[in-house]
Parts: sequence; C-alpha cells; structure tokens
Amino acid sequence: MQAWVTDLQQLLAHGDAAVLVTVARAEGSVPREAGTKMIVTREAARHTIGGGHLEWKAIEIARQVLRDGMRMSHARRLERLSLGPSLGQCCGGAVVLAFERLDVADLGWLATLSRRLAAGASTVRSVSFRSSRNGAMLTDADAGAVMLSEPEPGVDAADCLLWDTAAGAQDAALLLTETIAPNDFPVVLFGAGHVGAALVRVLGTLPCRVRWVDQRDAAFPSPEEFAALGAPNVVIDASDAPDQAVEAAPPGTCFIVMTHDHAHDLDLAERILRRGDFVFFGMIGSHSKRQQFEHRLAARGIDPMQIARMNCPLGVDGIVDKSPEVIAISAAAQMLQAIEAATAHAHATHAQAAPHSA
Repeated sequence: MQAWVTDLQQLLAHGDAAVLVTVARAEGSVPREAGTKMIVTREAARHTIGGGHLEWKAIEIARQVLRDGMRMSHARRLERLSLGPSLGQCCGGAVVLAFERLDVADLGWLATLSRRLAAGASTVRSVSFRSSRNGAMLTDADAGAVMLSEPEPGVDAADCLLWDTAAGAQDAALLLTETIAPNDFPVVLFGAGHVGAALVRVLGTLPCRVRWVDQRDAAFPSPEEFAALGAPNVVIDASDAPDQAVEAAPPGTCFIVMTHDHAHDLDLAERILRRGDFVFFGMIGSHSKRQQFEHRLAARGIDPMQIARMNCPLGVDGIVDKSPEVIAISAAAQMLQAIEAATAHAHATHAQAAPHSA
C-alpha cells in the first residue's frame, strides 16, 4: 500500500481538507523523483518531496491553495521551482509541482485506488491542470474529475508524466498521468532469534509485508513485546511446516534465512533456489557455510547459476560487526540494493519495449 493513500483517506474521512503535492516533473538533479508526494494540511505536512527550502516553499503554496479552496473546493495549481540560487539549494535542477486540494468528495476515487493497491494492481491516475504560464487555477466548473484507469497491458511499474495537451494556447491544458503501483514488497523471514528480531524492527520501518516464520512458537516475542517492536506490517507464522511459506510466497518475494538449524537452512535454500522467481535471497552464515552449501546444493541438482544468486554471508561488503542490530541494518541494505536493481531493470525493459508497442 502507498502510505499517502491511507493518510489521505483518514484525513478526509474526518472532514479535513488537504492538498496533495506531487512532483509532476523532475529536471536535472533534484531531491526526489517524479511521482513523489506530500500531504499538506493547515497544521501539518506528511511525507516529503525532498526537504529544505523547496519543501518549505511547497508547503507555503499548498496552504495558499487551501485558502483559495474556500472559494473553489477543487482548486489545482502547477508551479515550476528551480533549485538554484532562488531556493538556496545546490541540486541545480528544477521541479514542476502539482497541487490538488482534496476533501470528502474525493473519498470515492481514493477508496477505489486503495482497493486496487491492496489487491496488488497498478492503476493510472489522470488529473487535468491549467498551464502555469498565466498562473491561473482551475475552478470547480473546469477542473474535471480525477480519473482512474487500467494501465496498458504489461505496464505496471510506477511512472509519472506531465503532458501538454494544447501546446502554444494561452490557456493550455496540462494532464498529469501517473501509474501508481503497490510499493509494499513481500518479505519472508525465517528465524526468530536475536538477529531475526533485530531485522523485524528494521523491516517495520520499510514499505514491505513481512511473514516471520519459525516452528518454535516460544522463540517469538510475547504479544506485548511484539507490539513494542513497532512493526505493524509483520505477521508471525509459528508453523510446524515452515517450508510451506516458500511455496506460498508470491513471485518477486525477498527471502531471508537465519534459523538455528543448518540442515533446515539447506532445505529452505533448495526450495527457494528451485523457485527462482525471487528478487532477493539472503542467508546468514560464514564463507565456509556458503562453500559447504554450494557443494550440497549442486549435489541436489541445483543449477550453479541459481546458487550464485544466494547472498551468503548476508549483508553489504565492508561491515564486519556481528551484533544483531548491525547485521539487521546491513542485511536490509543489501536487500534494498537488490530491489532497486530489479526496479531499474524493469524500467529499462519497459523503455526498450515501448517504441515497438506504439
């Protein structure tokens, strides 16, 4: 789930108005990419488009849109801001920010978007704006509704584009179209020891859905201790057949193995590598453990190319501290590197295929 969707629903359901700020276009070196969002109310701001003077200016404009919304409830506005001398930031690029005032009337499309994201479906959101050339804002009469639609077949990666639909006109219309994709990637974590608990605390801060598996029910924290971990995105699975969690995981899952039993680790490794459709597979252990597992997995008929995808020892290079907290942060960082690489590959594949599908 995209956190901004849930936050907007909660705000609007309580009768509050809010402005959704979107980085509609990113030019050159900027703090955040196109599609990044922030929510601004009269009293607060949630999420971030990059911080610094840029964000301060965006909050100032958003609150002006809130005030203007007292006369036109669905006020919208585009602003191009350079991050050079005028904002005192050294990025050197520029962003076009889209401002949308939302209220209780927007709960309909937000609920639809929320349901689709929860089901794992990407959605195209389209919003019309007037060109910032004359600084005009859209009124209720000409704003047009927020439109949701299915993405093109085979296109489900997040994307954001700002289209000039009437180039050269005095009041040219601009259309913001963005593909909003679920960003809570699945993780299956095997092992409820000290490192597993430390890793759960880290994963609780990330946009992921975690299944925490161990056949030893007593190894898990008590309900009170689990609540104190602050990981609402984690589900405990005290299963007598933990191997089934591998089969039940969706494609693109990140698997992390850190159990107390090397024989069990080997069985899990075999099942995970036979699947092959994972984004990341990491296993805690030494270089000697890896060598032993390489020989044993090869003897079980696992392709050496698949075995090479196993990250063991677990964690980014150069971090040698063995404390649970350090291992957890290092493991999470390595997993995020794999997710970034997979996302970049998906975008590159889509970009290469796009001209052929036109």
